[in-house]
Amino acid sequence: MTQKTDRASATREAILTTAERLFAEHGVFAVSNRQISEAAGQGNNAAVGYHFGTKADLVRAIARRHGEETERLRAAMVKQVAGSDDVRDWVGCLVRPAVEHLENLGSPTWFARFGAQVMTDPALRGIMVEEALSAPSLHQIRVGLDRCLPDLPPEVRAERADMARQLMVHMVAERERALAEGTPTPRTSWHDAATGLIDALTGLWLAPVTNPEGGTSR
Repeated sequence: MTQKTDRASATREAILTTAERLFAEHGVFAVSNRQISEAAGQGNNAAVGYHFGTKADLVRAIARRHGEETERLRAAMVKQVAGSDDVRDWVGCLVRPAVEHLENLGSPTWFARFGAQVMTDPALRGIMVEEALSAPSLHQIRVGLDRCLPDLPPEVRAERADMARQLMVHMVAERERALAEGTPTPRTSWHDAATGLIDALTGLWLAPVTNPEGGTSR
């Protein structure tokens, strides 16, 4: 029974790793379950459906596979900056754990590009958003940012949150792609890349707000 369980676990891991890579490189709906099964070395073309169900279920499983470790790193960092009134501290809590997780995986990685593919897919984007919103540390970060920016109008706050998410998702995915292809990157390390992204996002959150009359409110 144990041997059977171990074999099933190894099959699931092979499918997850293969699906993540293929989805990252080609897009989710350009890749069939049959292609995933074959690339994962599974003779049974129904292996993906048997182990994970629908394609949406497979996407969720990949997201959770990385989300647990990222949340562990992020929760530790949030604990370190608890009570801070510095926007940069909270932006760092958003950026560094995700980047550190990728660095710890070693090269090449595919999760950043996988996330970018899913976030641009209307049918699957909700899965990534739902998984992210279930993380307790992200709620704490949002509260921390709100405390640092009490005068930021709600509509501007929402707009900049969208901008920050887009910048994070696609800049990290672009660096991951460049590393996988062996092309030059603006920064030499993941740590330095995270620093540059934190600089940019901190500036975004602290940028002046132009009111409808053309002046600035802050």
